[in-house]
Order: sequence, then structure tokens, then C-alpha cells
Amino acid sequence: MNGIKIRGTGRCVPKKVVTNQDLANIVETSDEWITTRTGIQHRHHCVTESHADLCLWAARSALEKAGVTPDQIGAVIVATVTPGTACPSAACLLQRDLGLPADIPCFDLNAACTGFLFALHTMECLLNASPRKFGLVVGAEQLSRVINWEDRNTCILFGDGAGAAVVECREGWPSISAVLGAKGDDELLRLPGLEAGERSFIAMDGKKVFKFAVEAVPACIDAVLEKASKTVEDVDFFVFHQANARIIDLAVRKYHVPPEKYYKNISEYGNTAAASVPLVLSELQDQGRIGPGSRMLVVAFGGGLTWGGALMEFA
Repeated sequence: MNGIKIRGTGRCVPKKVVTNQDLANIVETSDEWITTRTGIQHRHHCVTESHADLCLWAARSALEKAGVTPDQIGAVIVATVTPGTACPSAACLLQRDLGLPADIPCFDLNAACTGFLFALHTMECLLNASPRKFGLVVGAEQLSRVINWEDRNTCILFGDGAGAAVVECREGWPSISAVLGAKGDDELLRLPGLEAGERSFIAMDGKKVFKFAVEAVPACIDAVLEKASKTVEDVDFFVFHQANARIIDLAVRKYHVPPEKYYKNISEYGNTAAASVPLVLSELQDQGRIGPGSRMLVVAFGGGLTWGGALMEFA
């Protein structure tokens, strides 16, 4: 199977910034308590922006940077757990708003915080069977809509935003060596849906999720490196899902990753679930820290439970 590479990225976050002090005015917490335990200082929440707005603005930016026109796109996947509507999907709305071809698959994918990685691997498979060799992958969340503002353990964590990547499939390119997994669990991290008989609020057992994450991250790194026949030294940049700064710190210490090879933006955005990884990729591209030829090991984990890793390159 031919592999995919990233051609361009884009992002969009709402204008409203919610600080730790803002939350301390709502629930019993403090800036110090939140920062020391999570690394989060700010998060962005939608006021006038919709989920569809976030997707559209991030996708437009990615197309522009990639130098790809709408008629060249062969498939669209939006990774999300908080679409504006269950039907039509966020991907179908994006097809309409961008004026993409009508004869391409467009659908949403729910793998929680691992969604963008699941979507990348799915796109790799789709483009191998498509006459059009460019795909649009978006991770977008409006988590402020599902926050329980009386639960201080979760309301401090989540933010809204979207990140997008235009990828290209070409003969002779290596596979992204995706390693994906899931283990059904509706207790550790839960977001009820329609007809569930309960409010659609995020509920989480933070300690157990943390334990799951610190085991899942290195397991994904090891599995991807083995599948790709690479070593830590072959990786130009490590891109981690931004759920908790301490989880990232543990991983970089374990693999002796130098500061110039990883990045944390959780202090600004909080946990944006499926948008987390593409937000990092977009910022890194704009900063010139990754670009043509860069090889990135991307790792994520989330509700489901789900986990995944992949070795991505910039075209």
C-alpha cells in the first residue's frame, strides 16, 4: 500500500480565552492547583463560533498552505465527538462549505482523543483506492458544550478548537506505520449521547485515565518504531496528544527526547480531544520547526478506550 504525507496544515480556535482564575470564580479550585497537576493555564471556548465554523476555517488554511484546490480532494474525514449535528455530519457540511467534489466519501469518525490518528490511517486506505490523491483530515471539538461546570475535576481540562491537514498519497511513499487499538470501557471516560437518559456531560476517573495513558504512550511509541523499523534517533519530532503535561514529561524522560524534539501547547488550549494533535502540527509548521522532509512520531490516547501512534512525514 502506498503511503501518505502531509502537504499543509491549518487551525482555528475561538476568540474567547478562559483562564484558570475564571474557573476559580466558578468552582473550588485555583490557578496553582490546575497548573501543577495538568499544565493548563488557558483554554478557548466558543461563543459565536460553531463547530462547522472551526472546521471550515482550519480546512481553508490547510488547503492554502498545501497549494491544493478543492477539486483535487478525494475524501474528507472529520474526527470529533462533539459535532454540531449528528446528521448531517461535520464532514458533509465541510464538503458543502468548501465546494468539494460531490463524488467523494465524507464522514465523521469518533475515536475520542485518538480520532485524528484513526482518521489519518483511514485516509491512507481511502486514497489508495481513489483517483484523487489528496485527502482532507480534520480534528475538531466544541467540548465547552458538554462540560459539567459543577465538576471541578473535568471542567478545568477541556477547550474548543480545530486542526486540519491536507495529505497526499503517492506511489513509493512508505506507509505511516499506524498502530491503533481499542478496549471497550464506559466507566473511565464517558460522554453520554442521544437517548442515554442522562445529561451529555463528560465524566472521567482522572487517576485511572492517567494510569492508562502513561502505559499507552510508550507502548504506542515502541510499536510504531518496531513496525517502521526505526529508532528514536530516526525521529525528527515527537507529537503528543495534549491531555496532561505530566504524561508528556514522563514519556520524554523515558526516551531521552531533547527539548527541541517535542512540544507542549496544553498551557494555552487545554485538552481539545481530536483537535489536539493537528493543533500541534499546525503550530509547529507555522513556527518552522517541522516542514518538508520532517519525520514525526505522533501518539494519542483517549476515551473508548482508544490509543494509537503513527510515523508521519511532510511532503
